[in-house]
Amino acid sequence: MGGIAVARLFALEQFGIKLGLDNIRTILTALDHPERAYRSIHIGGTNGKGSVAAMVERALRAAGLKTGRYTSPHLDRIEERVALDGQPVDAEVFESVVASVFEAVDRSIAGGLLTVQPTFFEVSTAAAFEIFQRARVDVAVVEVGLGGRFDATNVLMPTVAAITSIAFDHERHLGHTLSEIAFEKAGIAKPGVPLVIGRLSGEAASRIAAVAADIGAIIVDAQATRPERTYPPVTLSLPGRHQLDNAEVAVAILERWSHLVQYVPTEAIVTGLTQAEWPARLEWLHLPSKGDLLIDAAHNPAGASALASYLQDSDNGRLPIVIAAMADKNLKGMIEPLAKVASTFIATTAPGARARPASQLAAEIRALAPEIPVEEEASPEAAVQRALLQSPRAVAAGSIYMIGPLRATLIAGGAKRR
Repeated sequence: MGGIAVARLFALEQFGIKLGLDNIRTILTALDHPERAYRSIHIGGTNGKGSVAAMVERALRAAGLKTGRYTSPHLDRIEERVALDGQPVDAEVFESVVASVFEAVDRSIAGGLLTVQPTFFEVSTAAAFEIFQRARVDVAVVEVGLGGRFDATNVLMPTVAAITSIAFDHERHLGHTLSEIAFEKAGIAKPGVPLVIGRLSGEAASRIAAVAADIGAIIVDAQATRPERTYPPVTLSLPGRHQLDNAEVAVAILERWSHLVQYVPTEAIVTGLTQAEWPARLEWLHLPSKGDLLIDAAHNPAGASALASYLQDSDNGRLPIVIAAMADKNLKGMIEPLAKVASTFIATTAPGARARPASQLAAEIRALAPEIPVEEEASPEAAVQRALLQSPRAVAAGSIYMIGPLRATLIAGGAKRR
């Protein structure tokens, strides 16, 4: 799990989520602003931002640039959040840089510049930016953590920004209408900076357009604008029909980058689309002598709908679905699409105090989908075994806090990516 500094970092999780930029600005000032040492691409949205980041980073790397990529949350190891040239940063490097960030935090507290303890995400974001500076990256592809306007990553002045999608998630922090959520996401827009937008509802698109007009950001609609180049037919490496929309956003970002900074060859863009990797998103694992498991971090209604569409398109029939969810998630919005493709739900428990216990989750699913058999199994690994006894193919979906450790355990036990 890391050394003393990383242990202190994880201890900050007790402070939860705090939206605002004062802390991160103070910390980065104490570090002499590492975020200004390289160009950046800032990607927000409810779903799809990680996939777009993966495609864009892979294309820029194929074009010969030294890349950094910052995403969250991690699947199994915290170092996965910070990648250099597509590879998670070394654990010793991460520990060392986090220690340096805490030194800056302690100096700022002692000097009265920082009046509260920073959050886990603020410190990990500062560490990522410092790692990118020390590695002398050419470009950092940075995923928004939560929302946009008050997210710790929003200290960046990016070359290109993007909003992939707007859907309901984290309503307690971001608002209860698509317009309110869009306003928060649009907070990453900057004057004179292209803001690429993906497939949005009219309500969300109008609110983002208004924010962009107010500050002078340049809207680039990836859906309404044809690509500038002619691309050969490609098969996307990331499965699911929703990845077509994400690919359009990635292409628009890369074409903007080509105008503003450096030409990205068409073949490099194609590499980004066909070789990007984003684990635990519609990823099949083969478990020897047990069967095949589709794992997907579908943790909100839009993600669950994308998973259901993929299962319908792949013509697997109804499958057992192992599911875990955090207490603050809209379970009704997740179960409604999944009930159309589930033969059985097996409720399990994700690690962490915020998780719905398996028994509670099972009771809620029974009320939401009384026509589907529901079982409960506290251990995700045991739940998967139960699912694969029912069918040679099964699904594990929901909270990434369950999916990440489960995936690591299965791979350590001999599961292979298909």
